[in-house]
Amino acid sequence: MKFELVTIFPDFFRGPLDYGIVRRAREAGIIEIAVHDLREFAHDRHKTVDDRPFGGGEGMVLKPEPLFECVESLGVAPQRERLSGAARESVVVLSAQGSLYEQPMAAELAQLDRLVLICGRYEGVDERVTEHLADREICLGNFVMSGGELGAALIVDTVTRLLPGALGNEASSQHESFSALKAPVKFDERGRPEPDSTVSAGGLLDYVHYTRPAEFRGHAVPEVLVNGNHEEIRRWRRRRALEKTLRNRPDLLAKAELSGQDQALIEEIRQELQIPPQTRSENTGFDFAGQHANAQRARGPLEEKE
Repeated sequence: MKFELVTIFPDFFRGPLDYGIVRRAREAGIIEIAVHDLREFAHDRHKTVDDRPFGGGEGMVLKPEPLFECVESLGVAPQRERLSGAARESVVVLSAQGSLYEQPMAAELAQLDRLVLICGRYEGVDERVTEHLADREICLGNFVMSGGELGAALIVDTVTRLLPGALGNEASSQHESFSALKAPVKFDERGRPEPDSTVSAGGLLDYVHYTRPAEFRGHAVPEVLVNGNHEEIRRWRRRRALEKTLRNRPDLLAKAELSGQDQALIEEIRQELQIPPQTRSENTGFDFAGQHANAQRARGPLEEKE
């Protein structure tokens, strides 16, 4: 896969992309990264790439001419082919006005052959770039950064680790927080399923982890993790993943496919954490008693306190 990064600060990427999984993927030929200096496509004496916004207002806006010229020089497929899926390419504008970037989008981008990332700056880019050159806008979260370079590096990292061969253990990306993928069952030479104590995240947060030493400053590793019973370890890990999600990211529960056992575990956790049975997230519609709002509506109206 090839990443094309369009920026006014090309030196920014000399550090973040030279370490870890991204570096190994580059060396293995799994990915290729090209950084393009937008100022090289500005032809006035001062290499101007921005100007004041029409209609007034604060800040500066990246001009359309150098962005169009830069991206078109890369030989990308026409926008209509990218939007229809006929071309396995995408031109992305990093923008606070874009769609929220989450793990499913990273998995979608990992299916492409080429990804062009336009790093916005100042007040953003001329809207004609978004409408007629790019095929999507991406926002990293509900916050504003000084530019899109950090976001572009993040996207390169998150997409790269989903590519075949990028990770030493392919199952690693399936057992992480937010991943909705299920790890395949492994079989031994006799065709029998191998013992496995891991648990796929299923769109929730990952379960908690411990390593040596078994005891540190009076805090011991949970006994269940050292007893060798894979089934008990799986159940314990699933419960801790549900607990961590309920504490820190309850919104994920509204999107996840939860089994009856999961629902029962959530009810136990709710009681332990003393969460009122009819407390609901106004943002997600999730009932912390352990039921999806949609499932509740299927059974009948939920009585709520005024």
